[in-house]
Order: sequence, then structure tokens, then C-alpha cells
Amino acid sequence: MDAEQAHDYSLRMLRNYAHTPVAAMWRQKVKANPVEVMGIQFPNPVGLAAGLDKNAECIDAFAQMGFGFIEVGTVTPRPQPGNPKPRLFRIAEKEAIINRMGFNNQGVDYLVEQVKQANYQGVLGINIGKNKDTPEEQAVNDYVTCMRKVYAHASYITVNISSPNTPGLRSFQHGEALDKLLSSLKKEQAALTTKHGRYVPIAVKIAPDLSNEELRLMATSFLKHEIDAVIATNTTLSRDAVKGLPHAEEAGGLSGAVLFDASTRVVRDLAGYLENKIPIIAAGGVDSYAAARAKLAAGASLVQVYTGFIYHGPKLISDIVNRL
Repeated sequence: MDAEQAHDYSLRMLRNYAHTPVAAMWRQKVKANPVEVMGIQFPNPVGLAAGLDKNAECIDAFAQMGFGFIEVGTVTPRPQPGNPKPRLFRIAEKEAIINRMGFNNQGVDYLVEQVKQANYQGVLGINIGKNKDTPEEQAVNDYVTCMRKVYAHASYITVNISSPNTPGLRSFQHGEALDKLLSSLKKEQAALTTKHGRYVPIAVKIAPDLSNEELRLMATSFLKHEIDAVIATNTTLSRDAVKGLPHAEEAGGLSGAVLFDASTRVVRDLAGYLENKIPIIAAGGVDSYAAARAKLAAGASLVQVYTGFIYHGPKLISDIVNRL
């Protein structure tokens, strides 16, 4: 089956059957392994990465699998269809995926309604981005708009500035653009904290394709603006690990086991630059207990799964949590 058709079929099944006996297919209990990060108590350190449930339609089903936290999105202010299909490709030989989805989603208002309808009472991250047709000079407004709308419903908010599939997005990882964005978001966070009477942490999701110097400069900005966490990392543009394989030259971001080394290097280097003052959530190649353990050893406080979950299913969650 086409990868995106399989993805959509699975999400429909999870959404439609989460509250029926069919949910026994994926429901499982995992050991309690609580950890406090960003001032939030997580029941265990294994979470679902953003991108799988973009519209927050399957929160309850994923909760039944034992995730310690669930991140939905990326969501944009207005609905958008994303890039032309086909745009999702599996490289099964390497347990990898290439995607160029392009922030396809139903818009932030739809996502908020889905969150309201969910029974889930656990830790929920909401990942926000900008619309493709929003000019770069106005992108900050898109992030602020999303932040205002999701603030009351999120345990934490992730700022996605690292997807390779929205033109110009990664430019916000550097220099004045990064400082302007972080300053605006922290200002809005302070106002929303007063308005809602609760502090919702901000995490920033970064790319794996960064030099040590770029990481050092980013860490300086994160510390300066007192960002609450960093998610490392998003997908990579590199194709070195899949050269010669079917679909390897498709445009988009590469994820899966082949991303493990690069993303773990970012976690390790970033942890040094942040001096343990800002926690790191590790994503990228977490497909086993050993991979999760390595991420934590490199300096991460939490891990997220996506591609490993696609290939290994809910059992991956229990395998990791029960052995940690």
C-alpha cells in the first residue's frame, strides 16, 4: 500500500475504534517511570513525536499504548493541503522514511476542537508552525497566533523551525531571525501566563544538519531567552545512509534508524553548550531500548518515537519503558 494511504488508514482506525473493544489490539500497560522535565511530571520518558497525528484526532488511542506524553501537530493558523502527492516514502531496507508532507493540516481551530473532545488527561505537547504562503517577515505572527489558540489546551508548546519542507523555515534557526522569534514568543508566553494563570513551557525543535558552531550560537540564544526545552532533532536532508536504495533521492526529510548517529551527536554537543540548564528531548532513530538509553546517556531527559513506531508498532513503547 502507498505509504500515505497506509498512514491515513491507520489513523482512521485508531480514531474510530479507540473507544471500542477493538482497542484491545493496541492497548497495553507499561511500568511507571516518572520523570520531571520543564516543571511537568511525565509518567514515563517515552513520547510520541509530532507529525504522526497532525490534527490531534487520535490522542486517546495513542494514550492507550502507554506513551508518557503525546505531541500533536505541526499545526498552522490556517488549514493547508501540504505538498503535492506522492510525498511519503518508505525505505524498508533501512527502516527509514522520507517525507515532504509540507505541514498538511486542518488548521489550529480544528486541532483545538479535537483536543477538547479527547478524554486524555496526560501530558500533551502541541507543535506549531507557519503557513507556507506566509512571508518570512510575517512568520512570527503565525507562531504567535497558534500559541494564543493552543495555550490553554497544551502541557507544553513546541515551536517547529526545522522542517525542511516549508520554504525558508530553517532560516529561523539562526541569528537575528531566531532572536526575534524567541523574544516575541517569550513575551507572548508571559502575557498568556498572566491571562490563564498557568505557565506553559516552550520547546524549540531543531534540525540535525547543524554544525557545532551553529549549535553553539543557538544554545546561546536559547539560554538568553530562557527557552524551556529543545527537541533534537527533526529530519535530515542528508542521503548518505540510503544511497542507491529505492526512493533515496526523493526530496524531503529523512527519518528513522539512519538518523540516529547524527541526531545523537546534536544531543551530545547541545547538552554541553546548554550546561544542563535547559532540558533536551531527543528524537531521531529511537527504535529500541538501546537507542533510547543512548539518547538519555548523551544528555536527553526524554525521548520521542515516530519512524521506529511505524516499523515496530506499540510494542516498541513497552519494550523501552519497561526496561528503562
